[in-house]
Amino acid sequence: MSKLPILMSIPRFNPTHNRPIFSLLQICNNCNYNHTYSHVLPPRFNQFSSLKKTNFNSNDFPPFFSTLAVSATSSSSIQTDPSSNSSSVAQTSESRRRRTKKSRYESPENIFKRKLDMCSKHNNLQEALQLYNSAKIDGIPLSIQHYNVLLYLCSLSAADTSSSSCFDSLEKGFAIFKEMGVGNIAPNEATFTSLARLAAAKKDPEMAFDLVKQMKGSGVSPKLRSYGPALFGFCENRDADGAYKVDAHMVECGVVAEEPELSALLKVSAVARKGDKVYEMLHRLRASVRQVSEETARIVEDWFLSEMAGGVGVEDWDVVRVKEGVSKGGGGWHGQGWLGSGKWSVVKAEMDKKGVCGSCGEKLVCIDIDPKETESFASKLSSLACQKEKRAKFLQFEEWLQTHGPFDAVVDGANVGLINTHTFSFRQLSNVVNQLQRISPSRKLPLVILHRSRVFGGPAENPNTKKLLDSWWKAGALYATPQGSNDDWYWLYAAVNCKCLLVTNDEMRDHLFQLLGNSIFPRWKEKHQVKMTVSKSGLALHMPPPYSIVIQESERGCWHIPTVTGDDLETPRQWLCATRATRIRSKVPGKLSNIFATG
Repeated sequence: MSKLPILMSIPRFNPTHNRPIFSLLQICNNCNYNHTYSHVLPPRFNQFSSLKKTNFNSNDFPPFFSTLAVSATSSSSIQTDPSSNSSSVAQTSESRRRRTKKSRYESPENIFKRKLDMCSKHNNLQEALQLYNSAKIDGIPLSIQHYNVLLYLCSLSAADTSSSSCFDSLEKGFAIFKEMGVGNIAPNEATFTSLARLAAAKKDPEMAFDLVKQMKGSGVSPKLRSYGPALFGFCENRDADGAYKVDAHMVECGVVAEEPELSALLKVSAVARKGDKVYEMLHRLRASVRQVSEETARIVEDWFLSEMAGGVGVEDWDVVRVKEGVSKGGGGWHGQGWLGSGKWSVVKAEMDKKGVCGSCGEKLVCIDIDPKETESFASKLSSLACQKEKRAKFLQFEEWLQTHGPFDAVVDGANVGLINTHTFSFRQLSNVVNQLQRISPSRKLPLVILHRSRVFGGPAENPNTKKLLDSWWKAGALYATPQGSNDDWYWLYAAVNCKCLLVTNDEMRDHLFQLLGNSIFPRWKEKHQVKMTVSKSGLALHMPPPYSIVIQESERGCWHIPTVTGDDLETPRQWLCATRATRIRSKVPGKLSNIFATG
């Protein structure tokens, strides 16, 4: 006779929640009940001692008994299972969160913000103004971000002189700013900058400059873009003195001018026939820009070909004093003012591999980097890397480098392995490593930096590749950067710390390298970066040039200005060569401007 299995699966019951079951079980008093199963039932089930020890079979009960028992079991599970309760609470919380997020997303404030941002993206001032007016009517609170978008769009429209709505945009922009004041909303740097652009569109650089000065007075730090409207406005008006005032204010606030600003100052100085200021701007371009754009090159060329340029300078100068200036400045310039007299000859020229000018025969020099600057640069790199990377991992690399270094060269493995190929080539990387070892003074293997994903698994598991990597491991010439890291920090720090060559075709222009500034990094890169080209004849390494690609002023008064045209790999770089006939009299000091004492 078959036993009824359903009773064995019944969990611990709560009598108050399972009355239907227990009322049905009373039927068992008159049925057969096998005591054999009593030991497997829940303890509380034994309280029903009135059940007779009789035998029964499943056929004695109607079919619905089994169904009700299963239903009761399910109900009991829901009531007593903690994980089920937690899941229910979590679902309710998630549902509430979604409703709140949706409500916030569909709020009038957010709808207004999204539509206004789209107007900014598509430069749609008219629609933005309509949204602004509707927001005021609907009582939507306006923030500084809303006002800044509106002022930005007004400044763009006002700067477009070909538009018929130019004047309306000006008036509307200033009106919106007044409404900001009524709403007691404090302006920030973006606000002042947009207002300065409105003033520049109004052809009032003085007003634009006053706004920048108000910015500083309000405790808001101006940015380079804040000065642009005033500076370029004065330069367009050929007001050199006004431009110099703006420039002085920038220096006072620690804002560094870049090529567009220096180029504008150079041009207005040339137009104003201020030879000493032209000289100053050329040296500032040398210090911060190094290679100039074609537009700036044309301004420089126009200056040297001008009548005014032929009239500046001294014919007799103290050669000893000039040499001292060159030595003090690190080479490539002396800062003693214009040397020589008479008309200038300006031509476009190229340098040979030794740095000799193909036009005048002058040999360019290699400008040294102070060892203290290199140490400071390495320290800055380490600090930045520890901020951007996992500090413990990078410090571990520094310790490893201290143990295994120094090296004569560091290889950006990922860059080298992917030159002119879609798949990573260990053979190409090995070729570069072997070439570098052959030319190394110590015959030491270079340090190869690779991400661990390239060192373990995939192509790295090839027997020959594995053997190659193992040989580099054993020689202490391979470092695998950790998961999630940016290997750029590792190979750059290693090259700077070891004061050695860096093999990579990476132009190092992205955000990471911008953090390093324009002071030493461009000079360091020029003297240490080795580039590569791949052709049918094989892979070729291009060593750093034996001269500095930067504006140079010679002891004889000649000038060489490098442009960004050409890369010296496939196309020779174009230079401006400016020379004139001079006489040297070392015993006569001469009247020199000596604008720069140090570099």
